[in-house]
Amino acid sequence: MIRRTLVVLGALALTLATFATAAPQAAAPATKPKAAAKGAAVAAKPAASALPGYTEADINAALQAAYAKYKDLQEGKNADYIPALAKVDSKIYGIALVTTDGKVYTAGDIQSEVSIQSISKVFTMAKVIEEQGPDAIANTIGVDATGMRFNSIVSIEFSQKALGGPEMNALVNPGAIAATSMVKGATRDAIWNGILGFYSDFAGRPLSVNQEVFKSESDTNQRNQAIGYLMYAYGYIKAEPMRATDIYTEQCSVSVNAKDLALMAGTLANAGKNPVTGKQVLEQEYVPKVLAVMATAGLYDDSGKWLFRTGLPGKSGVGGGIIAVSPGKFGIAVISPPLDEAGNSVRAQKAIADVSNALGGNPYDVKPR
Repeated sequence: MIRRTLVVLGALALTLATFATAAPQAAAPATKPKAAAKGAAVAAKPAASALPGYTEADINAALQAAYAKYKDLQEGKNADYIPALAKVDSKIYGIALVTTDGKVYTAGDIQSEVSIQSISKVFTMAKVIEEQGPDAIANTIGVDATGMRFNSIVSIEFSQKALGGPEMNALVNPGAIAATSMVKGATRDAIWNGILGFYSDFAGRPLSVNQEVFKSESDTNQRNQAIGYLMYAYGYIKAEPMRATDIYTEQCSVSVNAKDLALMAGTLANAGKNPVTGKQVLEQEYVPKVLAVMATAGLYDDSGKWLFRTGLPGKSGVGGGIIAVSPGKFGIAVISPPLDEAGNSVRAQKAIADVSNALGGNPYDVKPR
């Protein structure tokens, strides 16, 4: 009996010993993490941007790469049919990009100003649309690309006699002068102040006219005067064609730098709301109409080539500037006076295409789900 009891007690002791060995040790009481040593380096996260998948460093790198790549390019020449433009420094070269969250990125010369020239046509067209609705442009001037030179008189005759209706657009000279004639105002000063104020709201600062350029253009704009009279003869301009031509000439003489132009483009990219000042300059519903005409007619008779390469609505001016819009993402502008045969800045076309490609700006370049 005693022996059996000893066996049972031994087995019980062995079981308790085995359990004690297999059981996990009690966890040590939790302790608070020690504070980082004063002055210790902390890894910084890359600064985010308004462009999904791209950091601020990516955007700056894209601009700097495009600037460096084309800085020494020796192609094209300044416009010389306007004497004042022939004298502009051909070495001016600046890039600016404004995202829809109001961040501004730049490379190169963003201080030097040039005349806005035909880029102004976008914003005068937008003003007429804001005042009278998009049908005022579509039904009076048209929204089709002419496929002809920006100052073509033949395009007016062709539209009137062969096509029988408004088959031009507000981004070539005949349509632009007609659009200027449509801006509301009881006097010339009222019309002009409305136009300049509208441009300034897009640029986020008060803009002014380069008087030397204005005089130079006024002294040499006989062709535009003829276009104004012809548009009046066919009923596109209802009254005072010479006043419309004169105001159009003045709007082309407004001085801008690359940052101004980028902010004007960025306002269109941001559904008509200036992303820096926060002012709603153009009603959101009208922005797609403006961008559509830019896409089809913004770079003169090379508009199709531009859209094919970039997918971006854009607008050029013979002063050397080009703006482009990546809707919902950014507006970009480049100033470089030397132009190609079509009247578009050589450097600006190349630089904008490179930056947009680097940052996924083409709205048609979508990935499958």
